[in-house]
Amino acid sequence: QVQLVESGGGLVQAGGSLRLSCAASGSVSMINGMGWYRQAPGKEREFVGAITMSSGSTYHADSVMGRFTISRDNAKNMVYLQMNSLKPEDTAVYYCVSSRGTAQTMRILIDSWGQGTQVTVSS
Repeated sequence: QVQLVESGGGLVQAGGSLRLSCAASGSVSMINGMGWYRQAPGKEREFVGAITMSSGSTYHADSVMGRFTISRDNAKNMVYLQMNSLKPEDTAVYYCVSSRGTAQTMRILIDSWGQGTQVTVSS
């Protein structure tokens, strides 16, 4: 079993930046891809992006392309989400996920979820 712990959320003004971190522990050998989802109040959970841990290949949602970047540190079993040019509509709880799938396939095979970290963007 994999445990995921997010950190780095907070309150930021529109146009600002935040970096989220996610630490994986437990059965990390099972992890092929890691990524991020978000859920805004009253909305469905939305895929943000993912990364294949071995290759570093990434896949981002259109809504964040060019503003958000996923990276990883395999030695630390960590994944990061650098968020730039934040908008009020980026306000959400951000969840880290892990999967046996790759960045491109993991959305249909999420194995573990973190508890989430709140990101609030003020206008």
